[in-house]
Amino acid sequence: MISFPRLSARTLRFSLGQPRSFSISSDGQRILFIRSNSGEDRRGLLWQLDLNSGIEKLLTPPSENEENLSVEERARRERLREGSAGITSFSTDGSQRTVAFTQSGKAQLLDVETGSIQEIDFNSAVVDPRLSPDGKYLAAPTVDGSFSLADVETLRTLGTLKIAEQSLGLAEFVASEEMNRFRGYWWSPKSDQLLVQATDESEIQTWFISDPAHPELAPRAVKYPQVGTSNAKVRLHLVNLQAKTLGVIEIPSGYEYLVDIHWSSYGPPLLYVMNREQTKASTFALDLASLSLSEIASQTDERWLEVFPGTPAWTPAGELLLMHDGEYRTLTLNGRSISPQSWNVRSLLDIDTHGITFTASSEPTEEQIWWYGFGGELEQLTSDPGVHSGRAHNHTLIHVSRSLSYFGPKVEVERDGEKFHIKSVALEPNVSVNVKMLELGELKLRSALLLPSTGNQKNLPLLVDPYGGPHAQRVLASRSAYAEAQWIADQGFAVLISDGRGTPARGPEWEKSIHHDLASFPVEDQVSAVEALIATHPGLIDRERIAIRGWSFGGYLAALAVLDRPDIFAAAIAGAPVADFRLYDTFYTERYLGHRGTEPGYENGSLFTRANKLSRPLMIIHGLADDNVVVANSLQLSSLLLAHGKPHETLLLSNVTHMTPQEEVAENLLLLQIEFLKRRLNF
Repeated sequence: MISFPRLSARTLRFSLGQPRSFSISSDGQRILFIRSNSGEDRRGLLWQLDLNSGIEKLLTPPSENEENLSVEERARRERLREGSAGITSFSTDGSQRTVAFTQSGKAQLLDVETGSIQEIDFNSAVVDPRLSPDGKYLAAPTVDGSFSLADVETLRTLGTLKIAEQSLGLAEFVASEEMNRFRGYWWSPKSDQLLVQATDESEIQTWFISDPAHPELAPRAVKYPQVGTSNAKVRLHLVNLQAKTLGVIEIPSGYEYLVDIHWSSYGPPLLYVMNREQTKASTFALDLASLSLSEIASQTDERWLEVFPGTPAWTPAGELLLMHDGEYRTLTLNGRSISPQSWNVRSLLDIDTHGITFTASSEPTEEQIWWYGFGGELEQLTSDPGVHSGRAHNHTLIHVSRSLSYFGPKVEVERDGEKFHIKSVALEPNVSVNVKMLELGELKLRSALLLPSTGNQKNLPLLVDPYGGPHAQRVLASRSAYAEAQWIADQGFAVLISDGRGTPARGPEWEKSIHHDLASFPVEDQVSAVEALIATHPGLIDRERIAIRGWSFGGYLAALAVLDRPDIFAAAIAGAPVADFRLYDTFYTERYLGHRGTEPGYENGSLFTRANKLSRPLMIIHGLADDNVVVANSLQLSSLLLAHGKPHETLLLSNVTHMTPQEEVAENLLLLQIEFLKRRLNF
């Protein structure tokens, strides 16, 4: 039988074969989505579910040609954490008559009714092509930095906009990596104009990402906005269908970041912008005739303002939808709260002519779907324990659910009292997950405990396996979240996953408690969880054999924990750690620690200043091609440890980015971590 590490790697952690990226037609009668042919096939295919017949139909045959991706497309997928191949995203017109997607950088147009696929030649590889709402035109940024428009009926280009030394129509690095904004252009509701982002990166410093395993290859130059240095300069061009600029819109003075744009038929375009410190955000309405901006809403926070994708937005009645942080995270319409009291809003799913669909949670490990109708109705659409999300439009609800009682997700479509299922062909893990959900310590830290399925369950070595930082939640009421942890437990460990202060889902105060200090509470809370587990489960854990591991912020936290609390942690594995936050990007880091890079939180939270303290085994893992958390973090940390005479192990991964989607790499990386833990914990 194939091993769990190999199967997990081959299936991209059992995600292949799951339906995803749902799109609902304007009449609510048809759903398009991406799904591969099997749980081991990385090639995403486009499917249709017709709600009139209930029949699923494959719209795009799998391509047998090897993908040839541009550097820009690879970077876009890296920002999206997209490890699959084939069709990974698509665009449709409102009625879903036509679908646009790319194959190896070439723009493809699918006629949904006839099944015919045609190609538009833009004379350069394209990234993120998108159809106009009426389906008559296709817009596409190209890898040479230009922006082109084409006529769908004739397949001919109408015009190309190009500005020297600037890229057009693409989101800049911090927008796609940190703001969840992956788009750099926006169609008008009437399909006659576009707002196109022009990005000037000339003031951003250049970093070089090399592959030392292949010295014949030149290093790749990337523009990386390091803490305290210059960001990209962004402006907007109003463009017509011939790709001619009708005018230029500058980001208002005092605001560093274009966070998002909302352009719908319900009102003028909205620009949402933030200052460099992220303590002030304003919403501006754009007058298309004069190209003037009018501020219609402003928000401030002495710590920081969180980005909430989908807001601000107009409703059909012209009311302004915003997210507000108070005791809870709420949705507001023209300043009045519309979300359920004492619940934290988690995501905005859709706005249509009937109402607003969103998710919220009262229990941090769960997420439920709610609907607010424009008549003032507020209805909870899901209530079963678990994590619920989806899409909604015109009385059609796509309900995606995960639960502790089954491996998910399950996808159910509801319309006019009828229910349809969109099947998944994903493989299930070859482990039997048995997770115990806990609330540990005075803070009631939401935690998950996994124990060996068979054999001894006394005096076990403990692996603490957190992320522990902003924007990532590990402890969820979803069985599929714990497959890897269960396999590790079956190797003879108890595994503890805890979400401490700074992680999502427990309200703004909980999330923002780490302001100016990313080091103290994250370590404190992991220690608190361990001590509470030992106290409430006497005889379960061997106190002398406790290790911690993590990736990215979790890697930073693992190294920090073994350096600061060697009395608790006997060993650590730090994967792609941000060893010093002065080596990370502006938008993420400056939100928490300050925008100059000289504030006390940088020095106090640095692993570099602690290198002389290492007294326990530490394994550092890093991909050499990582352009998010660059390998300089681990290399400089290793050098400092060596300078202080501190033994440690360093594993550098050739041609690996911040993700590890390669099958052999992902499998053996997991096996090597287990070998390290067993060797260092003496069992």
